[in-house]
Amino acid sequence: MTLNNGTTTSQGPTAGAARMPGYAGTLTAACGAVFVAQVANALPASLLGLFQEDLHTHGSQLTWITAAFMIAVVCFEFTFGVLGDLFGRRRLVVAGTVLVAAGSAVAALAPNVQVLWIGAALNGLGAGAMFPGSLTAITAVTRSMRERAHAVALWSGFLSAGAAVSPLLGGMFAKVGSWRGSFSVLVGLALVSMVLTLALATESKAPEGRKFDVAGQITFAIGLVLVLYGAVEGPESGWTTLPVMLAFIFGTCFLAGFAVVELGAESPIFDLKLFRNRAFTVSSVVAVIGMLAFLGACFAMSMWMGPVQHQDPIRVAILFLLLQGPAFLLIPVVSRLLHRVAASWLLTSGFVLMAIGCLLFTRLDVTDPGLGAFVTPALLIGIGFALTVSSVTAVALNSVPVNLAGMASATTNMLRDLGFVLGPVVVGAVALGNAGSAFATNLAGADLPAGQAAAAREIAGAGGPVAVNSLPPGAPGSAAHGLALDALGSGFSTAFLVCGVAAAVAAALTAFGMIGVHRHSPEESAPPAPGSDGRAESAPTVLRP
Repeated sequence: MTLNNGTTTSQGPTAGAARMPGYAGTLTAACGAVFVAQVANALPASLLGLFQEDLHTHGSQLTWITAAFMIAVVCFEFTFGVLGDLFGRRRLVVAGTVLVAAGSAVAALAPNVQVLWIGAALNGLGAGAMFPGSLTAITAVTRSMRERAHAVALWSGFLSAGAAVSPLLGGMFAKVGSWRGSFSVLVGLALVSMVLTLALATESKAPEGRKFDVAGQITFAIGLVLVLYGAVEGPESGWTTLPVMLAFIFGTCFLAGFAVVELGAESPIFDLKLFRNRAFTVSSVVAVIGMLAFLGACFAMSMWMGPVQHQDPIRVAILFLLLQGPAFLLIPVVSRLLHRVAASWLLTSGFVLMAIGCLLFTRLDVTDPGLGAFVTPALLIGIGFALTVSSVTAVALNSVPVNLAGMASATTNMLRDLGFVLGPVVVGAVALGNAGSAFATNLAGADLPAGQAAAAREIAGAGGPVAVNSLPPGAPGSAAHGLALDALGSGFSTAFLVCGVAAAVAAALTAFGMIGVHRHSPEESAPPAPGSDGRAESAPTVLRP
């Protein structure tokens, strides 16, 4: 969940203080905005199979639909926070809703997958503005810790609701018409959110001490995009092809340049000095690895049921309720547990549950379309995510003194979102790479008519096993459909295994990496009140699934 590392213009919350004017309207608008932003985030999950059929996409092209959204969020996460502080959080949210409306319109009219990528990236930019803008807007109009906690809990609830409802929305419209209709509805939701924000929300700013880190922003964005491009395209294009190798080389150089820039920046977007703290370093590493495991498992499941098994989008949506629903339903339970149990133990427990769920997914039979085998592992992953998504920032904040809480929270949130980006990229690379190798081996040993084998080999060379798996009966190469299905099942089972191992590593790092670590007292580690420090956190710790 995105957090702004800036300040607000309000004074610190005081117990029993009067409610500020505009509280109800701002809260209403913020909840509507974060709901729309999260719908835009989660909508493609249940539609990947339809994208593949309608737009004739192959594996890495489907990966880019999800990755384009999250890359836009991660690349500009800190800069959007600065924009809100300088020019106003309400303006930032309105600009975000306009971008989501535009991106959804582009997606609804997309004639090919490349245009759909543009729509996804525009949606990511819009959501990347709406997440921090809406959260900071409501904290600016609250005056007591109790009121603030209530407002943020409600905001978090609407965020989780958006994640749970979005696949159902996509599946429902795909059932009665076309996947394009769901994006058209999203255009309408974004416009309604814009009107609500303009009519109800109170404007707030905090320009003092806020500056753009232009060099850091440019080097980070270019480096991240290039490295992820290489990771997505490598399995199908070949890891030794010139574009892939150049992407990794130049991407690494830009990221190294980013580290150098940040060490000397007056107002860095990513304060590397925080990593001198062992507990913060551990929590940051597990944020990346753990969220990679979660979203990687989500992406693998959507690919398994969509482009691999060609299941009804409504059935995909039902399983996503099991993955995303617990984060909404367990909000009050997790909130109480964080006051009674060490956050590091909740984090460890959550990652263990996610690891078990991912490992159970490896036992799925790709020829069995039934949902029963999905229920237990999906619930375990969903409950594990509910425990970890709030705990990871709590661990980070408990490890730093109060004057670093804002930057620590913002940094942890960015790293968590980086994990969300890496999940589909790593899963796509592992699953499609392994599936391609397995299909080539299976095809070489299969007793198929020469014409069918040659056609299947050519189609797989252009679009991978996913393309062969989607051939209609009787088409050239369709005789290899079973070979492609088995290869994809093997590839995605390996991807689930990778996600399980990642979650297990995150659990071990949390359990053993925190031994002997000094914990600041609650008074020292609690997020500071708005306006108390130039880098203070402007809201309680809440996270975006």
